[in-house]
Amino acid sequence: MENWFVSERVEDYGNPVLDKSFQFGVRIVKFYAIQIKQNYQYKDLFRQLLRSGTSIGANITEAQEAVSRKDFSN
Repeated sequence: MENWFVSERVEDYGNPVLDKSFQFGVRIVKFYAIQIKQNYQYKDLFRQLLRSGTSIGANITEAQEAVSRKDFSN
């Protein structure tokens, strides 16, 4: 097993939801990078996990940039 260490820079957006989603996305990317090397036969599963895990931050950002209540609910 290869030791994989990547330093994490803590980003502080001033919003706990954004902070947590960003840190979760970073961890998902690291998990993907390690697991795809060790278990390539599950590459499709890991790619789906990468896409869904990193989309959380994008969805939160999009929801916060809503102009009106109707735009937010849409």
